[in-house]
Amino acid sequence: MVATNSQASEAAQPASPGLKAQLVRFVLIGGFCALIDFGIYSLLLTVGLGEGAWVHVAKAISFIAGTTTAYFLNRRFTFKAAQSGGAAQLGGFVLLYTVTFFVNVGTNALVLHLMDDDTRLTKGIAWVIAQGMATTINFVMLKWVVFREPRG
Repeated sequence: MVATNSQASEAAQPASPGLKAQLVRFVLIGGFCALIDFGIYSLLLTVGLGEGAWVHVAKAISFIAGTTTAYFLNRRFTFKAAQSGGAAQLGGFVLLYTVTFFVNVGTNALVLHLMDDDTRLTKGIAWVIAQGMATTINFVMLKWVVFREPRG
């Protein structure tokens, strides 16, 4: 029997990791990217972007840095379907992360407002809550929408 090009390319691709393996990889990559995000956020707060509306600019910049890193690492190591996606997949990712950006920065701002305390600890708590919400949304949407695998 002769294999077609699509059969040969499917055979050449490694099997997709299962849900548990994907979740573990996503969490590990997410943890690393969260360190990037929080490190940049802390640095920006230290250099003067921690007052007034500037704290939201710091959060936005740090989120973009962490997100960009997460995209490339998850695309490479977590979701097999991500490696064969084209412009539509990239567009889906950009749309998802645009929404997540507003959820993340908005949640951070809301928690800061509700806690009404301008301390470094409060900013850290707000960051953790915002990051947790964004991470949950991202895994679900990346796994089952953006990088979904065709049913076989």
